[in-house]
Amino acid sequence: MSAQTQALETRTFLPEHLEELAPVLSFLEAHGQRGMTATPSYALVGTGEHERIELPQAVHQVLTQVVTALLAGKAVTVAPQSMTLTTQQAADLLGVSRPTVVRLITEGHLPAERVGNRHRILLDNVLVYRDARRQRQYDALAETSVDIDTEDDPATIREQLREAREAVARRRQAAKA
Repeated sequence: MSAQTQALETRTFLPEHLEELAPVLSFLEAHGQRGMTATPSYALVGTGEHERIELPQAVHQVLTQVVTALLAGKAVTVAPQSMTLTTQQAADLLGVSRPTVVRLITEGHLPAERVGNRHRILLDNVLVYRDARRQRQYDALAETSVDIDTEDDPATIREQLREAREAVARRRQAAKA
């Protein structure tokens, strides 16, 4: 398998040889925090005299993030994504089932293009939907949160919880309408 083919596949990197990563992170951070007087440049250097290629800032940021995560003992998955996704890829990204994504498309919550008998969804649309869904979830949590004091009367606590359940029920009914 060629290196280019491998670059297009999803791979997970586990934290190994942490002692080798610390100087890499230190180097990346030190050069990333330099003053505004010098423009840092980043490069890959080979063993030969003319084996050097400049890295864009975005690639440097990715390397820094990967090394930081590995040093923290976390696995890192690199998963190249095309700009259009299948319903299964969108489902994986959203953490829902494929039929749920199809339902979201059918109900107009997630814009998609029909190609033959399949849907193609723009990655940006999936990310916008995911962020909006998260915000709705956070709003619902804030709306239905109840501060409970252990010294409160149990009847008062039951009443607060009943009101929170009713707020959730109203929210669900409003969403269905």
